[in-house]
Amino acid sequence: MAPAAAANDERYGYITLESVQIQLHNDTALVDMHYSVDEGTRIIFFLLGKQDLKNKLITILNYDDVQMQFVNLSDAEFVVDQAAYSYGNGVYWFPTHQFNVVIPKLTVASPQVVRNFTNTNLFPDGMGYFETATINQTPEQTSSTQSFSSFAGP
Repeated sequence: MAPAAAANDERYGYITLESVQIQLHNDTALVDMHYSVDEGTRIIFFLLGKQDLKNKLITILNYDDVQMQFVNLSDAEFVVDQAAYSYGNGVYWFPTHQFNVVIPKLTVASPQVVRNFTNTNLFPDGMGYFETATINQTPEQTSSTQSFSSFAGP
């Protein structure tokens, strides 16, 4: 039986999913997951580590190339490289994606738009977006602006 077909759709084993936020930057996706774990399993994590939790969270995400950045008993952060397709010139496409568990609150954010979904295991239709331009925060001063103060009167 598929995990999404279980009686409690947002649950996978001892994990109950609460929300997933995906922040798109170029072809990379930063994924924040929020969840709870059954109280009885917490002692196992302290004794055996969090590898099983990590594996279950990766199964929920359903991406092939995922790197864990952080995981604890309520939150995790993953990076998915090449989650979006690049069409060149700063144009990207984040395709439709199927998760293995129903997500109560799914947010997918690009530099231009945020899309929110409730109680879904599918990011439908895909989403196009553009890379954001970097703005030079410290413009070089020219000699005329440097010497402006010398023109101030008494």
